[in-house]
Amino acid sequence: MQLNLSGHHIEITDSLRSYVSGKLRRLERHFENLMSVNVVLSVEKLEQKAEATIQLSGATLHADMTHADMYAAIDGLIDRLDRQIIKHKEKLTDHRRTADAAHKAQAE
Repeated sequence: MQLNLSGHHIEITDSLRSYVSGKLRRLERHFENLMSVNVVLSVEKLEQKAEATIQLSGATLHADMTHADMYAAIDGLIDRLDRQIIKHKEKLTDHRRTADAAHKAQAE
């Protein structure tokens, strides 16, 4: 996984970089084929914003989160991306094939 972390009106410290990369490891549990992740952290007046774009094999996912605390914004962003990855993974599995196999097994 290639991680590109940038800041807009904020300096990316080592602690922010390690926090984001640690949280992104959680996403790899659900889907191993994360090709690249582009994360932008920004500050607009009193709001901290975190947004990310993930390139998967076959899809591009985007999410953003705004909060008063940067770490809370990153947590919310990861939660949103986690739900999107799980939904994408469910779309990839063929549910009808397993239902047909179960139906045939009951008929026999």
